[in-house]
Amino acid sequence: MSNSTIINKIVEKERIYFNEGHTLPISARIKSLKLLETSIRNNEDMILSALKSDLNKSRYEGYMTELAIVFCELDHTLKNIKHWARPERKKVALSQAPAKAKIIKEPYGTVLIMAPWNYPFQLCMVPLIGAIAAGNTAVVKPSAYAPAVSNAVCSVISEAFPPEYVSVVEGGREENNALLEQHFDYIFFTGSPAVGKTVMQQAANNLTPVTLELGGKSPVIAEQSADIKKTAKRILFGKLLNAGQTCVAPDYLLVQNSIKAELINEIKNHYNTMIPDTKYKRENFPKIINKKHFDRIRQLMETQDILIGGNTYPDTLQIEFTLVNEPDTESSLMQEEIFGPVLPVIGFDDINEAVNFVKSRPKPLALYLFTKDKSVEKTILKNLSFGGGCVNDTVMHLSSPHLPFGGVGNSGMGRYHGKETFETFSHTKSILKKSWYLDIPVRYHPFQSPDKKLPEWLFKK
Repeated sequence: MSNSTIINKIVEKERIYFNEGHTLPISARIKSLKLLETSIRNNEDMILSALKSDLNKSRYEGYMTELAIVFCELDHTLKNIKHWARPERKKVALSQAPAKAKIIKEPYGTVLIMAPWNYPFQLCMVPLIGAIAAGNTAVVKPSAYAPAVSNAVCSVISEAFPPEYVSVVEGGREENNALLEQHFDYIFFTGSPAVGKTVMQQAANNLTPVTLELGGKSPVIAEQSADIKKTAKRILFGKLLNAGQTCVAPDYLLVQNSIKAELINEIKNHYNTMIPDTKYKRENFPKIINKKHFDRIRQLMETQDILIGGNTYPDTLQIEFTLVNEPDTESSLMQEEIFGPVLPVIGFDDINEAVNFVKSRPKPLALYLFTKDKSVEKTILKNLSFGGGCVNDTVMHLSSPHLPFGGVGNSGMGRYHGKETFETFSHTKSILKKSWYLDIPVRYHPFQSPDKKLPEWLFKK
């Protein structure tokens, strides 16, 4: 039996299960989310071991960046799902009166969640939590580049759900293509802009709505009033996390020339403190996911003016944190998303130079500004478009279920986290219920004054 046939049967069984109404009661959704949480907790050791195998993530980093975020999302969703799912009353215009208006949140149906390899557990589970909370059935496709975590995801989901409710399809490009041939009611994709375009093109064949969580080159802007020591430390936090293999990792640093030398020196000092020796690095610093990406990053570093680092370790697929000075802005290093522990540094004199530099490029998924000057903060936030970000920190905005996360333009479309995930996987259905007791005659033929306009106040709320 071909992959397409097998996947088609999976989708059809899920569609039947959905149409039978099993996922609609809020009580059933809550029960399912609790079963998912129990399964994850039962398999914590297996998940953390899988993250170590695929990415060399320590248990500490694995829990901090994957499990903790999933548990936080589950807790927030379970506390709020009844409120989110409640019908919302809306006002009616005079022309509609007497009537009542409301919106109802209903599930799309059977959805597809395609996850990437860089946070292979978290980025499967967080969208799935919202899909279940909204009342959908789901097919989850983990990344083949992280096979150990893919197997762990399969184990967790098969323990928590019957396959007609939530299924996992493992495999590579062939399975991805077979999935995209199916008619899903919604597709949630996390990955690169290049693959995102393919997903969107395939989805268009069935007019399937999509959320695309992509990436891009997320800038850091360090202005001269910033606390230099804390700036260095917080930039390193964002760049060292998962060895820079984070869609919102600082991709390049724009620093005011008046503090450039001092900031570089502080970055070097903090790095030596954070990664104290070779043994710690080998055991606790994440590796590049595979040789293909290892070689790609190494090529980006060639012929560059390296200020810090530059060492690569083919036997462990690890790359040392590397600071590159003033790269050619047309080089591959400054045109491609780096997705590794390499940070280009470019100086500027006036803050408007930094603004124009970022504006001249595709809209990034994240932007990080370090400053104590409120006027600079206002200038950056007002004049630059980006998915989300931080002032005086990096990456941490994505850890809150209260803050929507998503891109803009080349960095994606749609958003999720917390309530936004629930709403992403819900169709908002508008209902107007008209009273039988009064009928305004002005809307019916024959019109008393066909050549005159109706007064606008009739249509106002």
